[in-house]
Amino acid sequence: MTPAIFVGDALGLDFLNSIATPVDTPVDWIKDGEGLLDWVEQARLAPPEALDSVRTHALPGELDKVADRARHLREWFRGFVREHKGRPLVAQDLAQLEPLNRLLDRDEIFTRIAPVLAGKDMPAGSEIPFQLQTDRKWRTPEALLLPIGEALARFVCSEDFSHVKACEGPACTLLFVDHTRGHRRRWCSMAQCGNRAKQAAHRHRVKAHHD
Repeated sequence: MTPAIFVGDALGLDFLNSIATPVDTPVDWIKDGEGLLDWVEQARLAPPEALDSVRTHALPGELDKVADRARHLREWFRGFVREHKGRPLVAQDLAQLEPLNRLLDRDEIFTRIAPVLAGKDMPAGSEIPFQLQTDRKWRTPEALLLPIGEALARFVCSEDFSHVKACEGPACTLLFVDHTRGHRRRWCSMAQCGNRAKQAAHRHRVKAHHD
């Protein structure tokens, strides 16, 4: 599988970008259950041991059904983003997010006391060997939708939709949050659509010169 695309500057948009046309052929990284597991792993939304457990205990066809639900969630949220991008969200927009809140209601997040890993998590000068760790119960493959839903909710609650843009590449479907100074970003990446635009402009100038 081609490495997934992470150019959205927000995981919520990277989820929407999990179907795209990187070169000429459309690619859906969540076309089936294995694709969903792979994308969640690349997005670092679940620990490897949780993904292994979900894969091992899933019933035949169960992961593919969850991937289908993920694709429906993706297209529903794409509609919300496309409708509201370019302007700040307002309180009245909350009603449209009810499907996302219903998904979040099913989450099983809990906290527990865990050891502090020396040299990694322990603050300088601290002698307390424990830390409070947040974890999630991965009872069924449907739990894979929960960190995705959390990423979508965090995106809605932390980003200014005025700066959500679609790439200006003619055939590109990628979305991103423009965090650049002056908010002048136009392309998903300069290496892809930005470079293509430069080449097209150059060909146009050459043609105009010879005409």
